[in-house]
Amino acid sequence: MVRTQIQLPEKQVAFLKKMAVAQHESMAEIIRQAVDFFAKAKNVVDDEQRRKRAMAAAGRFRSGVNDLAVSHDSYLTEIFSK
Repeated sequence: MVRTQIQLPEKQVAFLKKMAVAQHESMAEIIRQAVDFFAKAKNVVDDEQRRKRAMAAAGRFRSGVNDLAVSHDSYLTEIFSK
């Protein structure tokens, strides 16, 4: 972990302290959980997760075009020129 400092308004600090006491967690842990929650809500994924999702999707769909791997550039040119 990397140590960092943040400045919060007093109202947020009071809320954070109450949450920490209620959940028997440190304020730092509550902040880490909030950042994780925010990242998931914004659908932020790191490169490793993105690679895993792409690999899982590979081969799952069929286009019905037999030469797509070879001719994909010409197909894209055709579609984008419309």
